[in-house]
This record gives sequence, structure tokens and C-alpha cells, in this order.
Amino acid sequence: MSQQDTTFCLKLQKNLPSMQYQPFPGALGVLVKNHTSQQAWALWLIEQTKMINEYRLDPLAKKAQDFLASEMLQFLNLEQAQSSL
Repeated sequence: MSQQDTTFCLKLQKNLPSMQYQPFPGALGVLVKNHTSQQAWALWLIEQTKMINEYRLDPLAKKAQDFLASEMLQFLNLEQAQSSL
């Protein structure tokens, strides 16, 4: 694996294989891809599914999307990185 295939993951605090794709369009997607490992993203998807089920969220509703985005930033330790955008 080359150096380009890894990223320093803010969630897990070490260099790990990077994400294969940008999960969202725009600045948020770039932020997630640049600071999140594939492993941390998989953990977030599990956590997100739990939240959707527990809170009975409609993923298509803007309010639910905003809530999940906020929770994702916290979960992946991206809040500080976001402030530097």
C-alpha cells in the first residue's frame, strides 16, 4: 500500500487505509474523505443506522439530514477540522 492510500484518521488517531470515494458532494464530502479512514467510516455507518432506527428518523427529511451530519462530525472528530474550512 502506498502512502497515497492512507490517511491520518481523526477518529482512530492513526494512519489507516483511506476512503475509496467521497461520501458527499461539496466541502463536507472532501472533509470526510481527507480526515476519515475506511474503518472509521464503517463504524459511522453502523452508528448512523442505530440512530435512524432509535430516533425513527426519515433520512430524506432535511431536519434528519442536518441532525445526522452534526452527529457524524462529532463521531468522526471532524468538528475542529471543519472550522478550518
